Amino acid sequence: MQNYEITIVGAGLAGITAARRLKKQGRDRILLVDKSTSVGGRLATRRVANGKADHGAQFFTVRTDELNEDVEDWLEKGWIRHWYGEDYPRYTAVDGMNRLAKQLSEGFDTLLQSKVVEIKRQDGFYKLIDDQGKTWKSEKVLLTMPVPQVVQLMKDSQLNVPVETMKQLKSIAFEPTYVGIFHFQHATSLPGSGQVDQDLPDGMERIVDHQKKEISDDVIVSIYMTGDWSRRHYGEDYVMGLMKEKAASYLDFDDIQSEQLKRWRYAQANKVIRSPYLDLTGEGTLVCAGDAFLRENDSAGRTRFESAYLSGKDAAAFLSW
Repeated sequence: MQNYEITIVGAGLAGITAARRLKKQGRDRILLVDKSTSVGGRLATRRVANGKADHGAQFFTVRTDELNEDVEDWLEKGWIRHWYGEDYPRYTAVDGMNRLAKQLSEGFDTLLQSKVVEIKRQDGFYKLIDDQGKTWKSEKVLLTMPVPQVVQLMKDSQLNVPVETMKQLKSIAFEPTYVGIFHFQHATSLPGSGQVDQDLPDGMERIVDHQKKEISDDVIVSIYMTGDWSRRHYGEDYVMGLMKEKAASYLDFDDIQSEQLKRWRYAQANKVIRSPYLDLTGEGTLVCAGDAFLRENDSAGRTRFESAYLSGKDAAAFLSW
């Protein structure tokens, strides 16, 4: 049975950032685990015909010196670029947001398509078991998947998590998001930046043309619906039709080549915790973090790329003690 110093369950931005900080601190037996086929979480990019579409995070902004330092490095390496916004720059990945996640996670031991279903405490170690029956040991564990999944894992694992800590976890509430992905034959009339996020119909958050965003050869467009609208219509079979009706004044759906729908069940937290991580057992060996865990002085007060980044960094620092 393999033995790791730290296992990070959830290879989204928080998990990847934690792994990178742990490595800088000299930790070399780190395992990144994710149930998906790729790292990145909501740093997600989908191939469509001869094009591609970001269908999770489209961009990120910077408020802290910590993220800004890394952003300067990523800009120099050519991994990201300034997309739009002068006073408050929006940055995006050069070849799709998932590509950035892969670049950031390069060099780490990674176990994909592996859903951790149980964690046992044994002889000073944690024994992790995934849905394929694979097992391994880890001295410490960082959980960065969506909080409802953490809650379920703690229940299934019957670990000694205090009642008050479980109440804190359960207090975090998420809203879903629907994203429509459309392939058009001809160029759209959307602005040169490729994105619209102002004065849209009720329930619509953003429209993005990925050809104009410069990550796609074909004309691929994403339509994002708000969390409230997505929650009210979640699970209904006519969502795509409603989205197209709302976007009819922006896009020519007679020119459509294909369409597909993405559902993010845990897209954004509408209730967060004002702490960048939680020590689940009080031992400093089992920790939960992610974009819904905000520093007390977080001025934005909401889940986003930077909150995941900072949470991952702070959780890694705590686990290094």
